[in-house]
Amino acid sequence: MADSGRPMLEIGLNGITDRLRNSLTCVEDKNELDINKPDFRELDLGSPVSPLRTRPSGLSATTTTTTTTTTSSSSSSSGSVTGRNGSHLAPKKSDSSHSGELSGSVESSPKVRGCKPGNARSSFGGSHSLIYSGGGSTVNSPPLNALPAGNICPSGKILKTGMASKSSKTDVLGSGTGYYGHGSIMRGGAGPKAGGAVGGVDAGATQTVNSTGLMVGESMKRGMLSNDAEELKRLGNENYKRGHFVEALNLYDKAIAISPGNAAYHCNRAAALIGLKRFAQAVRECEEAIRLDPSYVRAHHRLGSLLLSFGQVEKARSHICFQGHQPDQVELQKLQAVEKHIGKCTDARRVGDWTSTLREANAAIASGADASPQLFACRAEALLKLHQVEDAELSLSNTRKHETSTESSQSKIFGMLSEAYVFFVQAQIDLALGRFENAVSAVERAGQIDPRNIEVSVFLNNARLVGRARTRGNDLFKSERYTEACAAYGEGLRRDSSNSVLYCNRAACWYKLGQWEKSVDDCDRALSFQPNYTKALLRRAASNTKLERWAEAVRDYEVLKKELPYDNEVAESLFHAQVALKKSRGEDVHNMKFGGEVELVSGLEQFRAAISSPCASVVHFKVASNLQCKQISPFLDTLSTKYPSINFLKVDVEESPSIANAENVRIVPTFKIYKRGSRVKEMICPSQEVLESSVRHYSI
Repeated sequence: MADSGRPMLEIGLNGITDRLRNSLTCVEDKNELDINKPDFRELDLGSPVSPLRTRPSGLSATTTTTTTTTTSSSSSSSGSVTGRNGSHLAPKKSDSSHSGELSGSVESSPKVRGCKPGNARSSFGGSHSLIYSGGGSTVNSPPLNALPAGNICPSGKILKTGMASKSSKTDVLGSGTGYYGHGSIMRGGAGPKAGGAVGGVDAGATQTVNSTGLMVGESMKRGMLSNDAEELKRLGNENYKRGHFVEALNLYDKAIAISPGNAAYHCNRAAALIGLKRFAQAVRECEEAIRLDPSYVRAHHRLGSLLLSFGQVEKARSHICFQGHQPDQVELQKLQAVEKHIGKCTDARRVGDWTSTLREANAAIASGADASPQLFACRAEALLKLHQVEDAELSLSNTRKHETSTESSQSKIFGMLSEAYVFFVQAQIDLALGRFENAVSAVERAGQIDPRNIEVSVFLNNARLVGRARTRGNDLFKSERYTEACAAYGEGLRRDSSNSVLYCNRAACWYKLGQWEKSVDDCDRALSFQPNYTKALLRRAASNTKLERWAEAVRDYEVLKKELPYDNEVAESLFHAQVALKKSRGEDVHNMKFGGEVELVSGLEQFRAAISSPCASVVHFKVASNLQCKQISPFLDTLSTKYPSINFLKVDVEESPSIANAENVRIVPTFKIYKRGSRVKEMICPSQEVLESSVRHYSI
């Protein structure tokens, strides 16, 4: 099955919120081997105890959006309604698969409502470098104390524009294909008025929210002054219907403080918590509502749907199929689908069929168990066994963002306590990535949670022995006892035959012993488990260089050059491997040189010979007295050091008019890039940023 990791990551917790909104318009109710610096000919790969150089990480930009929320008017209603056939009270987010269900876009972070577009303050992350243009521009900001209308906080204070919270989007669980409970928030009472909007609010809730969002502030102000629990609930319902979950939660909290024994208030509070993606707390509120009123059908259905999203099938069934009441058919079908796929996933994992395990875990998540840390951990375990380590770690990272409920932690999956299973998978990934101490700590945690589980106990013992073998091998390597170090790493590999770190460490020992064939073989094994393993690529390339397998060495160094574009050792090793490859083919290499300085070219024949190099050549056409040429020349010297695989040349057009005429240079400074004698790029008076961008492009 094709990897569906990243799309699946986006279907998370937002799905639960959408499912709730769709069904409830009314709320009721490395100690690893590294390389030493190489000589100018090749990389000498050495110590197993120095850390791997890391690739520079990029900057991620965070976009902050200020939203203005407007809502349509709602007619008054009282009594019980299902919340499935009414009008939309929030902007439509996506078409629902269930006809007549509401869908809406919900913001969980505070909004600045009532601001006109021109008054919203924008925030920009990162810095923006300016290309030289001889001019500038000014961005005007609104006054610091501009106050948008209607921004009254629950505390009664006015929220200033500059105080608006930023909305940060994260990878979350959930598919957004289901809903939580059905029916009115109100238990009993008359049915809705004809033509009334769907909503479980008390009669008389006919007020509308104007474009400034004043209603929210007004309702909160009334709520803070009221001691009537029913009025507080009604105001909470109004805020919930409009997606103002924080305000709704505050109002429900006050209602509960006045009347803590009212089951409907707790059930409503659960709905607001789901809107805020606080699912474990929502479970506890549903349980409290059921404790107060064991026959409360809505609370049972809401709890059942939540438990189903966690993958807790049996516990979900007892609430969805509540005795004496007809279960919701959509939820029942989802429960049956999740149960079927989890069963198939269990069978596949038992026999080590990891492709089927991955497929069935994905299917269970897509069927409705889209907030289950255990299923995402299962997905990660299957990816790891299929040698997709990076995707495995990404899948598991979502479980760390998820709040585990008491129900989930006490349940079992694959015969292991659910919470222990997540740590068990984490330990496997840590071990595969060479984080030996972390692996032992994680599996020890799993053992503390589920001390009787045999699978955890076996892995704990194995992880400790593998870690000790690695440590012993490193110590022997530092003592230059390479043969004994090979044996130590081999002992670890007998216990963990797919550990790419141990293979790579042993390859370094073979390299030191001059057994380069064995070094290449171990690097091949390491890369079969971890294809982007930089150290293994470095060691294989160096070993192939020793074996004079120039084509293989060039291939690995070219991959490394893309991964480590600013690494001079890699660039130099690539250059020398390329020269050796050309020599082995009988090609002329006398014009090939490794960079590091800007060469002055004065004759036309010298110029043509220089630009005919297989490597890219950057030529700076200049005039000694020109100010711009003087300003950019030092930067060219910097680039020649930073990109040693590029030939950097300079031509004084006054001293060498023949070259200037032949290349049609009329303006200075002019930069031209050549490859094998042909011009591929020309820049007239470029900025430093543009020049380096072009040099970087042709250095790869």
